[in-house]
Amino acid sequence: MNLSRTAMATVVAFIAALGVGILLLLAVGAPPFETLGLLVEGSLGSASKISITLLAWSPLVLAAAGLVVTFAAGLWNIGVEGQIIMGAIAATWVARTIEGPGWVVIPLTIVAGVVGGVVWALLVGVLKTRGHVHEIFGGLGLDFVAAGLATYLVIGPWSRTGVASTSGTDIFPEEAWMPTIDALGVEWPVIPVLLGITSVVLVWLLLKGTLFGLRLKAVGNNAYSSYLMGIPTDRYILGAFAIGGGLAGIAGTVQVTAFHHKLVPAVSGGYGFLAILVVLLAGFSAVAIAPIALFFVAISVGSTQIDLRLGLDSAFGGVLQGIIVLFVLFAGGWAAKHPNSSLTPQEEP
Repeated sequence: MNLSRTAMATVVAFIAALGVGILLLLAVGAPPFETLGLLVEGSLGSASKISITLLAWSPLVLAAAGLVVTFAAGLWNIGVEGQIIMGAIAATWVARTIEGPGWVVIPLTIVAGVVGGVVWALLVGVLKTRGHVHEIFGGLGLDFVAAGLATYLVIGPWSRTGVASTSGTDIFPEEAWMPTIDALGVEWPVIPVLLGITSVVLVWLLLKGTLFGLRLKAVGNNAYSSYLMGIPTDRYILGAFAIGGGLAGIAGTVQVTAFHHKLVPAVSGGYGFLAILVVLLAGFSAVAIAPIALFFVAISVGSTQIDLRLGLDSAFGGVLQGIIVLFVLFAGGWAAKHPNSSLTPQEEP
């Protein structure tokens, strides 16, 4: 059974990227197969490591799910990084000011995270639709503003008691921690994982089974023609930004309530930019982002083991991720421009 042209190109690119990674390891004197084995062991080698990997997967897939929506509308939502940060800031405000049981505080932090992400995303949308500022420039500018605001709050108004430190705010009350489920002697991040899975399912349904999704893709394919057909393009652009920002805001909430349990300056963890690579690698497919995000996170989490066990800088994981993305994107472009190339299977007439 022949694979599709795109799938075959992806497989070939992945194997080639892995080969380049092995050559790089040999060049620095590191054992390649032991290194790759440690990447797997460090992220999936035990129940506790799987739990950590799943916790890291959740915000990444949330941000990626939101980007699928904005990409469908033809928008480069580079501002997703700032939207994660603003969601985290809004959730932190709730965690620090609202007192009550966890079943009250946790939902409020999620709602606050959504609001923070939506507001920050809509600023990009308004700059685009009203100010004619390209979303890349507007998004990047607001990314810097959000990052600066987080740092200011951590060392200023929300600084630790008696200390102005960039290590973060005071730890949240335990009522503001996302609860976990104890099984096999490990605390499992069930709520973050469920939020991630739900986001993928809802985005898939939105784009595949609703009139809104159909019109959104029409706007993404040709905004001017969609406008001539009576579709309010500005409204759909703002709607796409709102959905993407809301999911990014939930990702920020997960970061502060399930992982750090406080606000830190680098709270986004680079998930916004990494999510862009995940969506590109997934071919803008909502379903494909989940396993690809898990693969990327597994490399990131497992990289700590190669530093501890081999003395190899954990940045190698990021290098491997970048090589894979570049090779896959190149292979996809090659397959599109050379449909009769031996790299890809021939289509039957």
